[in-house]
Amino acid sequence: MDSGVNRSWLCWHRRAGKDEVCLHVTAMKAFDTPGNYWHCFPEYAQARKAIWEAVNPHTGKRRIDEAFPPEIRRTTRNDEMMIELVNGSTWRPVGSDRYNSLVGAGPKGIVFSEYALSDPAAWDYMRPMVLEANGWAMFNSTVRGRNHFWRLGELAKSDPSWFYSNLKADQTGVFTEAQLAAERHELEFVHGMEEGGGRFRQEYFNDPDVALPGAYYSVQLQRMEEAGQITVVPWDPSVPVVAAWDLGYGDSTAIWFAQQVGLQVRIIDYMEGNRADITEWAPRIMALPYMIHEHILPHDAEGGHINGQSVANQLRGLGFKLGNAVTGAGGVLPRTSVESGIQSARSFLPKCWIDKTKCARGLEALRSYHREWDDARKMFKDQPKHDWSSHGADAFRYLAIGFRPEIGGTNRGPAVASSEYSIFG
Repeated sequence: MDSGVNRSWLCWHRRAGKDEVCLHVTAMKAFDTPGNYWHCFPEYAQARKAIWEAVNPHTGKRRIDEAFPPEIRRTTRNDEMMIELVNGSTWRPVGSDRYNSLVGAGPKGIVFSEYALSDPAAWDYMRPMVLEANGWAMFNSTVRGRNHFWRLGELAKSDPSWFYSNLKADQTGVFTEAQLAAERHELEFVHGMEEGGGRFRQEYFNDPDVALPGAYYSVQLQRMEEAGQITVVPWDPSVPVVAAWDLGYGDSTAIWFAQQVGLQVRIIDYMEGNRADITEWAPRIMALPYMIHEHILPHDAEGGHINGQSVANQLRGLGFKLGNAVTGAGGVLPRTSVESGIQSARSFLPKCWIDKTKCARGLEALRSYHREWDDARKMFKDQPKHDWSSHGADAFRYLAIGFRPEIGGTNRGPAVASSEYSIFG
């Protein structure tokens, strides 16, 4: 970083000191060059426990006090979790789950902590701010499959303007061989050879090909990758399209677009955004070239009201057709359990060919959708964790439940080949 590199990718094993190093780099940079500096966690709620109040077990001191000693501070605002240095620089933790709320002067430098678990849209949002400030960004994480963090590493590995570091547990000296052997034995004993060994390889040896523990669709998506089903998927203009919605009343709305050609379900497009008002979404949908035959909505579309009307009635008023499917009246799905919907999605995925470019954001959501970990009980909870990935995953679940081949497509037409390099038709 001192030599002028302004992008760093750090894939370091568990407890290797990722945040520690990044925090001290930030402190030195902030003391050297006035500006705003951020430390971005997957969720803002993690910030106070993970870094603001965290104590270094080797010294007994708070980590932020070691990185930002009192002598270089002007003020410390505990309620806002912000430190101002004597030269005017500010440092604060932020969350990728609240990136839309980050307004005003952008960062001169930013650290993404556990970027594999973060909303990748946060960096897309912050990138122009960092660029305008001629600033820098560091991305640290343990590996979580071949997701957005892993792909960023492929760029960093081949781009000389990046610093690339992939450190495994047998390279750093943090743990002895005996400690690692005991950790592997315990994980395999508790979780079984396959899952326990996978956890060990992922957490300590940065293996990106492990089926992610707790991830609902990792096995199906990995098989689809291997079969060439995540590729370039053409839209057939002669075949109707079905749109499946997850409605965001206070957060993101997500929509998948699918059609059936032959025996294949083609997932041709995906949209997501913080637009709860249907009047804002309608022009975007109407501007699409697709012949949308029907829309599939979640059960709360009749009950949730925006601007005095249910979402379902607003769509009907705009001329949108809400198909009946398995849905009862009006194209609104009946209430079903999340668990049964996830099973429907698992069965539905192998039938799908998903466009890797237009659906990139949706694919990231499916890869990241996972059960919440109960740290007190040392086991996964029965319900999914609600985070940025929930919107795309929920919309896909509704697509899996409500999609009807006889409406979403036709039994004629060319199939998508198993390689993006093939000529379709």
